[in-house]
Amino acid sequence: MKIAVAVKIVPDDKDILATADGSLDYSKAKPSISTYDLNALEAAARTDAEVVAITAGPTFIDESKVKKSILARGVSELYMTTDDALADTDAFATAAVLANVVEKIGDIDLVLCGDGSADIYAQQVDVQLASRLGWPVVNAVAKFDSGEGVVIAERVLEDEIETVEVSLPAVVSVTPDIAIPRIPGMKDILSAGKKPMNTCAAGLLTKNAIETVDVKAPKQADRKRIVKEASEQAIVEFAAAIKAAL
Repeated sequence: MKIAVAVKIVPDDKDILATADGSLDYSKAKPSISTYDLNALEAAARTDAEVVAITAGPTFIDESKVKKSILARGVSELYMTTDDALADTDAFATAAVLANVVEKIGDIDLVLCGDGSADIYAQQVDVQLASRLGWPVVNAVAKFDSGEGVVIAERVLEDEIETVEVSLPAVVSVTPDIAIPRIPGMKDILSAGKKPMNTCAAGLLTKNAIETVDVKAPKQADRKRIVKEASEQAIVEFAAAIKAAL
């Protein structure tokens, strides 16, 4: 079995600054693996399958430290598509690029995606990718296992746990609690530098299905700084204040 994990590389949110007018300054933000994709990488690495990683984005993602970080997490090979035209792609266009990568690799049985991305969190790449490939898709998966030509997945819903079985090849997106990401050791990082890193241009791009008008940080509201002694009346007033604010 061969698993491809779709990874998004995003600006590190710790280094993103909000300016006075609410616009975002990414100038000091270094590329990093999207948090939710770390869980997907770990879940894939814990199986007996061969694991490769696929990613697409602007040229700033083609950074040695990031590539080694991906390959140090139980991944045998990395396929990276870079083009500055991919800087503003939506889920529809991104899925088209990733589908092309999957088809070029040719022998993928399962594509794992994170629950969403750490920047936009649209939760759409998994379903768009499956649509492009013509494969079944299962989301909100907290546990999965493979059988003869199938994947058995447990989905955590609002009031129940659902077990579904789908034929391979398939696309599965996993929740953050599926696996705690490992912290790669020095040996893992050093060996990652010797693994295959395939980087190519995007080629013909698909147009976005969504137009992004603007992205700004929300205005910060001033806190009232009301402190009360613990009592039943204080709890009632606290609950009333929360209800009034909603």
